[in-house]
Amino acid sequence: MLRKILSVAISLALIASLLTGCLPAGTPSAISGQAEEVAAADGFTLSEAEGKVLNLYGIDPQTLDPAITSDGTSHGYILQIFSGLVTLGDNLEAAPDIAKDWLISADGKTYTFHLRQDVRFQDGRGVKAADFKYSWERAADPATGSLTAANYLGDIVGVKAALSGQSRGISGVKIIDDYTLEVTIDAPKSYFLSKLTYPTAFVIDSNNVKSGKDWWLKPNGTGPFKLQAWDKTNRLTLVKNDLYYGRLAEVDTVIFQLFSGIPMNMYETAQIDATGVSVPYIDRVTDKAGPFYDQLTTTPELSFSFIGFNTSKPPFDDANIRRAFSLAIDKDKLVSLIFRDSMERADGILPPGIPGFNKDLTGLTYDVSQAKKLIGASKYGSVAGLPPITVTTSGWGAEISSDLEAIIYQWRQNLGVEVTVRQLEPERYFYHLKEERDEMFDMGWVADYPHPQNFLEILFRSGSQNNYGDYANPEVDALLAQAGTELDGAKSRALYQQAEQKLVDDAAVIPLWFGRNFTLAKPYLKGYDLNPMGLVMLNKVTVEAH
Repeated sequence: MLRKILSVAISLALIASLLTGCLPAGTPSAISGQAEEVAAADGFTLSEAEGKVLNLYGIDPQTLDPAITSDGTSHGYILQIFSGLVTLGDNLEAAPDIAKDWLISADGKTYTFHLRQDVRFQDGRGVKAADFKYSWERAADPATGSLTAANYLGDIVGVKAALSGQSRGISGVKIIDDYTLEVTIDAPKSYFLSKLTYPTAFVIDSNNVKSGKDWWLKPNGTGPFKLQAWDKTNRLTLVKNDLYYGRLAEVDTVIFQLFSGIPMNMYETAQIDATGVSVPYIDRVTDKAGPFYDQLTTTPELSFSFIGFNTSKPPFDDANIRRAFSLAIDKDKLVSLIFRDSMERADGILPPGIPGFNKDLTGLTYDVSQAKKLIGASKYGSVAGLPPITVTTSGWGAEISSDLEAIIYQWRQNLGVEVTVRQLEPERYFYHLKEERDEMFDMGWVADYPHPQNFLEILFRSGSQNNYGDYANPEVDALLAQAGTELDGAKSRALYQQAEQKLVDDAAVIPLWFGRNFTLAKPYLKGYDLNPMGLVMLNKVTVEAH
């Protein structure tokens, strides 16, 4: 998932900084006012919540349309409201969901999914194979504007033709009967099932979509929760879906208090039941003698933060300049002083815990002298020969993050380079970065599934939708292609490691740090467990009497 990465915060809210794809123009701006209509139509207020209630801090989603979601905040809500053929199991491998089981052909290219017959949309209509075919063909329709369909459905035969407008359907998806779906992909790929856990592959109701362009403000999903009300920047309320085919939610109502204050203060005053912990509070919650230590859970996250380069224009079309800017950052100092050691320095791209993580990878370490030599060896010859450089970031109010501010300061002090900042509203940043980027951009990525392909190919393969810096290297492309179709796990991981080392040597981006989540949960809250992607399935959460 894309996110403008890690602000160490709670489940859904914390992921607000991540990226995974892009929204069509106009979608986020349409939310204002319409969300209030949802709340007004339902007439739901906090005082009317009945049964077991879970209170959380939240941030407004940019969209609730699974076909176009790219940011982690939207992704978190969508996982509660919608579902797909498969889900990530406790071992983070694809597990049955709406598909109760499947068969894979001998050549590894055809999957036959057998659907459960007890799955209902939240209005009661049964889910059939035709609903998946419709959902995927809508995602691949150019008119939908999905910037995730190519990455997450693109292995299916016919999807590329649909995305290019050459076909109105997906030839590789066939309905065998009401509860059997046959899917053919272009080559055997070990990660294909994992891709189907991403929201782009979720099932949606065609009647719901036909109700109008803003259908997702009143979604008719298949997940464990229903959207009850949404008052933008104030409150978003989910209620238990009694028709859910899986584990019914233990709580009746989940209330997200949107932008309602400082999460840590709200947790301390019992306004919310769980929260992520941001850097200013790390020392306080990790104090073993303090009041919060027994309520703290620390979990590694499969994510990394980085500075991206626009490699299609000067000066970062020159690898020597990219390497110089990387060598001029003292990451250890930043991790210690800015993040209070709550992050782990990243020399590579794949975070610890991902299959194929290379503990022996050789990174570009802090070396100011070598950085200056590289600038001299570049086609620009010196700092004076560099064109103006701007870094694009997200946020409001002309206030940038302390880590970006410190990085820019180190470039100024170590290289004598002035870097300006251009700030974009988060909804524009997450969904229009490729068009809006300047010479550099700061970014983060959280795994959608625990596979090196989700980092290396999706972010760096030539032509990938999420290759925001337009990085291109034929050697890397060849290694990624070979690794993706190599079904021997050890050989595949070795190929991915070779590709990662080439990306690091070439300074495709500047890896900064790998993430960790620090989460507080009240003692009466059980099952509030973040997975390595930083997400919580709320139907597994129990609120005990207190």
